Amino acid sequence: MEIMAAKPLNSIWIKRQQCPCGDWKCYIKSEGDDQVENVSQRAKSETTSSSSQYIVFTPYVGQIFKSDDEAFEYYSSFARKNGFSIRKARSTESQNLGVYRRDFVCYRSGFNQPRKKANVEHPRDRKSVRCGCDAKLYLTKELVDGVAQWYVSQFSNVHNHELLEDDQVRLLPAYRKIQEADQERILLLSKAGFPVNRIVKVLELEKGVQPGHLPFIEKDVRNFVRTCKKTVQENDALITEKRENDLLELLEACKASEQKDEGFVYSFTTDENGRVENIAWSYGDSLRAYSFLGDAVTFDTTYRSITYNMLLGVWFGIDNHGNALFLGCVLLQDETSQSFSWALQSFVRFMRGRQPQTIATDIDAGLRDAIASEMPNTKHVICIWQVLSKLSSWFSLPLGLQYPDFKSEFDMLCRLENVEDFELQWNQLVARFGLGSDKHIALLLSYRASWPISYMRNFFLARTMTNEYWKLVETFMKNILNPQSSLLLFFEQVGLVSNFGNHKKEKQLYMPAKTCLPLEEHARSILTPYAFNVMQHEITLSMQYAMTEMANSSYLVRHYKKMEAECLVIWIHEDEQVHCSCKEFEHSGILCRHSIRVLVSKNYFQIPEKYFPLRWRLESSLAPLDDSIIQSSANEYSQVFHDLSGSLYSESFVSKQRFNYVNKELKQLLEHVQNMPTVDEVAVSSAPINVSEL
Repeated sequence: MEIMAAKPLNSIWIKRQQCPCGDWKCYIKSEGDDQVENVSQRAKSETTSSSSQYIVFTPYVGQIFKSDDEAFEYYSSFARKNGFSIRKARSTESQNLGVYRRDFVCYRSGFNQPRKKANVEHPRDRKSVRCGCDAKLYLTKELVDGVAQWYVSQFSNVHNHELLEDDQVRLLPAYRKIQEADQERILLLSKAGFPVNRIVKVLELEKGVQPGHLPFIEKDVRNFVRTCKKTVQENDALITEKRENDLLELLEACKASEQKDEGFVYSFTTDENGRVENIAWSYGDSLRAYSFLGDAVTFDTTYRSITYNMLLGVWFGIDNHGNALFLGCVLLQDETSQSFSWALQSFVRFMRGRQPQTIATDIDAGLRDAIASEMPNTKHVICIWQVLSKLSSWFSLPLGLQYPDFKSEFDMLCRLENVEDFELQWNQLVARFGLGSDKHIALLLSYRASWPISYMRNFFLARTMTNEYWKLVETFMKNILNPQSSLLLFFEQVGLVSNFGNHKKEKQLYMPAKTCLPLEEHARSILTPYAFNVMQHEITLSMQYAMTEMANSSYLVRHYKKMEAECLVIWIHEDEQVHCSCKEFEHSGILCRHSIRVLVSKNYFQIPEKYFPLRWRLESSLAPLDDSIIQSSANEYSQVFHDLSGSLYSESFVSKQRFNYVNKELKQLLEHVQNMPTVDEVAVSSAPINVSEL
């Protein structure tokens, strides 16, 4: 069994697994979490043997292998499939060939030699498992054209004992392996004071396996912890020293960055012995971006370092092209409300005292208290996917076969727009599944003002709640959380990934008109392609809504098929104001389809300027825009493409064969065009394009 002492002290980052319910015995494993590389490696290693069962055939005399290790692995897979295990027996070597013969035998081959009994009152009399089984595979090495290869010289699959079933064979010592990722988790839990039986239970819950179905047993865990006890103590001393040295190096790096980047800011705290405890930093570009894009931020605190036992917190915003915007970073020694308060104070100080309108975080009581204290005027939102990712850990076991139904109903509940409807259906959900006394239901209920859409409709989130945005956040975290040998290298990686100077010029993609409404053309001239694409979708859908005039310049707007609840829109002519009960503009800064429907009916050819927030405008782009892209729909090139695409669309739907052909060719054409160099990257001739040749 491998011992962790041989590993270098890299910074290993894992998801926080302590449950926000506060119960130290309760741990969570997020659904769909594939950001920690060792998790996927563990899953791969655990499934290799089982998947190989279906591709390993019976060995035969003359079968050739590249090496004796390859042959042993093959025979071991065959043995597991057939209910036994193997061991290495005799090997023979010569001066010319080295080892030229290997004997692999059944684990019950041969007989144990009688041992002298120990001079104790009650000696242990263990029964030997060896019974003289003759199952074997002998290998012989030969040279073919100067290349060594191994072939099977003898093979027998005749056993004189009973072979085991699948649920029994996995318990044989040869197949009970504790993978490296599990070793790290076991040691972490052991250091936290967990007894061995509780460690096994936690691993079963995290892996989602039934009790007793881990690839190892409690005895293996106990032996591993005992073997590593001295190693852990030595590693603790090394890690403590390394953390102190690395934090000092990180502090010096911050001081050096302050000299290079006049906008760089940092802050830190020390303990009673003068050792660095917490440290936070941000960059000049982040501060400048925050000045006009800091209305809605997210604070990701889902990762911590096993090596340094420190919590990582990263602040993000969203720019007007929908990209995740790095705003700052903090490392904390603990997860108390005091530490979070210091982190929030540092962030606000970095941003020259300006607090965001909204901050989105994970569920954490200490963080919630800190936000209420340090940002009293900021709306606190719990990221809905953080809630959804915990449902399996919380409810799959107690609900059993009912869990899929619960999950489906919970998803719909989250998206209700009316608070009264949420309260009613919440109570019905809890009663139906018998969760009235469940601690996690109580936890969610205590946070209900922060995570359901019905409560958050008035909170400005600037589209930070979209799946696309959080995929970008996860990508950023993945790029900075690769194992680093020191905090200094981690700091450099953060600076590299978040460097605005490395951002490419934003492509101002041409967005063709879909409705030919003048206000659509007006929006395209003002908004970034990202924001315009969102508003264009609303403009297009607005044409599917009917409008009924009510009293006092109010209108009921509903889908013509009644696919959703109707909305009340109030239009104030004097101030050119439009307000919708769906609160989409207040929520994202993009005018909704219901409001657009009313404006069109009132002969608006342009959307009022107040409904184009600065954060979504072209003029507020962080990176320079590519002004070489055609923008005018009246341009002759645009008209040519419109005509061609229309004809292609009509002709391709005549038959399935035509459609398949066009679909295939267009994909290849698009890929080819995307790989072509841009005007900025290669010198091109300025010769005019002959439109007739297109």
